Amino acid sequence: MHYFDYRFSYSLELGEELPGFRLAYTTRGTLNDDGSNVIWICHALTGNADPGEWWSGLVGAGKYYDPAQYFIICANVLGGCYGSTGPLTINPVTGEPYCHDFPTVTIRDMVGALDLLRQELGIEQIHTCVGGSVGGQQAIEWAIMQPRLIKNLILIATNAVFSPWGIAFNESQRMALEADPTWADNVPEAGQRGLKAARSIALLSYRNYETYAFTQALDNNEQTDQYKAAGYQQYQGEKLVSRFNAFTYWLLTKAMDSHNVGRNRGSIPNALGLIEAKTLVVGIHSDVLFPPSEQQFIARHIPNAVYEEINSLYGHDGFLIEFKPLAQIIRKWVN
Repeated sequence: MHYFDYRFSYSLELGEELPGFRLAYTTRGTLNDDGSNVIWICHALTGNADPGEWWSGLVGAGKYYDPAQYFIICANVLGGCYGSTGPLTINPVTGEPYCHDFPTVTIRDMVGALDLLRQELGIEQIHTCVGGSVGGQQAIEWAIMQPRLIKNLILIATNAVFSPWGIAFNESQRMALEADPTWADNVPEAGQRGLKAARSIALLSYRNYETYAFTQALDNNEQTDQYKAAGYQQYQGEKLVSRFNAFTYWLLTKAMDSHNVGRNRGSIPNALGLIEAKTLVVGIHSDVLFPPSEQQFIARHIPNAVYEEINSLYGHDGFLIEFKPLAQIIRKWVN
């Protein structure tokens, strides 16, 4: 793990500012002589800066993105809780964690911070920028903000504007946080029960009816309690609480809601038309949170983009599970 400390005031899109920030990031492999082998991976909502951990089927020795061939970078987003500046960071004004007082950030703010890290590392070109879900939102924004920076752009299960459907899911999760009596407290451990419930809501959008029917089926026809599906929701909620915090979850879902590449650019098609990178867009046929129609829209409006679709049982989570078909699609597209 490495750290980039930006020691100047950082103006945020919605008018607030941070008195500097830190980004935690990892690198794998070695930058080649002409700097042409950079793979920049943008992580999703609760991901961290180590894609070898959550994308192990694609990143690592002998995998498609092999450090023996590429210089692979991933940074924990601004507002995150895995080493980057976020709500649990100490506010220099108060000497206490920001908690509720952390300013609102947008996807563009996250990308602006990533670009400052890129400049600090002296990277002049990105061979491939790839991201799924919220990571895809970052990647598409970056390709619009810096059209000549990225040579190849891979957008997986993402969109050009976050949908009312997605915003409704996020608001329901934030309502669960607000329903936790401890959420009002300005302490790092606030909202943990609410976060557990929020994660349970989110899972329903990450998977789908068929996923649960297959993976959480009834044990027998006489069963009246202790259902696998109920236990699974409890387990996943507890699992997130053990590694995340409610303030960061609130902040990052708000950033998702803000995603709209057309903001201050005339229109969404106009914005997508600015992208110069060779672009691959991948949808997942069973995704109910970022349905394939959203990726098809992106592909239609980015010049010369290619659209591919994965047939997966796992819905939106397929981008974190279906490594083999993803690698096959990317390999075919590159060649």
